[in-house]
Amino acid sequence: MQADKTTLADLSIFSSEEDHSVFHALNFTETNGGRDYLRQLLARPLSSTKEIRDTQITIQHLLAVLPKWKSRISNGTIMVAEKFFETQLTSIPKGANIYSAYIYKWLNASDFAICRYSVEHFVHLVQGMQEIHDLLYGSDSSIQISLWLQRISMLLNKPGVHDILRIDNPKKISIIQILDIASFMHGHYKQAAFELIDIFSKIDAYLSLAKACQHFQLCFPEVTDTEEPSIIAEQLYHLLLPTPVSYDVQLNRASNFLFLTGANMAGKSTFIKAVGVGVYLAQLGMGVPAKSMRISFFDGLLSNIHVMDNIVKGESYFFNEVQRIRKTIEKISDGKKWLILIDELFKGTNVQDAMKCSTTVIEGLRRMQNAVFILSTHLYEIGEPLQQYPNIQFRYFETHVQDDQLAFSYQLKEGISNDRLGYLILKREGVVELLNKL
Repeated sequence: MQADKTTLADLSIFSSEEDHSVFHALNFTETNGGRDYLRQLLARPLSSTKEIRDTQITIQHLLAVLPKWKSRISNGTIMVAEKFFETQLTSIPKGANIYSAYIYKWLNASDFAICRYSVEHFVHLVQGMQEIHDLLYGSDSSIQISLWLQRISMLLNKPGVHDILRIDNPKKISIIQILDIASFMHGHYKQAAFELIDIFSKIDAYLSLAKACQHFQLCFPEVTDTEEPSIIAEQLYHLLLPTPVSYDVQLNRASNFLFLTGANMAGKSTFIKAVGVGVYLAQLGMGVPAKSMRISFFDGLLSNIHVMDNIVKGESYFFNEVQRIRKTIEKISDGKKWLILIDELFKGTNVQDAMKCSTTVIEGLRRMQNAVFILSTHLYEIGEPLQQYPNIQFRYFETHVQDDQLAFSYQLKEGISNDRLGYLILKREGVVELLNKL
């Protein structure tokens, strides 16, 4: 699935304020490498339902073994192993005897200390990967897990590794064993060790997704290869909200355009982002924040939420809105299935222009049967003439006013909002009172 950098930013998949990103919410990794690989996973939606299903099986398999997961491999273990291979050591004697071992320890005290400390962590790495192999081994494994297990088995089935696997206590091995293992690792096992570390980083990243599914109680969606785009979600909510309100969503070819209205702060942007994040996670093979979800495989996801002006290029906000819409139309004219999210179209021009431009864009986009659209607007007036089109759904977020106070239910209602609350918000926040005192 295609999703550009603007869309990833709009949906907060990644964010400069990392604590407020989807990546941060899903990050339960324990190693630097796992964290880096998780970032790669979240940046690359999958390209087929087959890949999506295999990833779902991988995460579900890891979920099943979570209660038994007690890896002895830590971030420190990996850092020590990597540092060991970068360190220039005095040549370690091969096949050392008690005499040559003590001579090396005496003449090269600092190098021996590095060897002793590193060997202990290498034992944890090798034995830890064997434990992971044994824990994940099973006939119902995904293709991804099977590939990991095959490589782990091959990398551990090497001369010299079997002796390491038999060590009971790495803190109590002899000087000769320390030098033998250090010599073997430094001289013969560097590439294999780095591949083991790479595999563990990938497992750490996928395990993080499994932990996130458990933590947030996410459900695995059904992603199907259908000719027409569709989204059916029950009790879908936004992953990043501490106390979210859920929504039911249904979009298909016969009803492919959702026209969304409501006052500021009523929940329009949150709803749009909830749908976008849900579909994006589904196409990663990840669980989604919903009771249930079934979607077609989407070839692309584009958003138009946080458009910015460009002072350096002399481009106005409105100009960049137009450019984003133009590029969106060009992309989705390929006949493939797209989800398009538009929040407050044409905010950068006057009301009359915005109404005309918005109506023109909506009437054009709604004819594209290969895509589904969610568009929010403050221009409630354009809703009535659009009701002639049977494929446009009309939804709004209700707002109540009591004693000059706003109350938001965040419930999605059928119809078009007619709330006019801008002046009330201005008054409630004390701006009118301040102006009267000037």
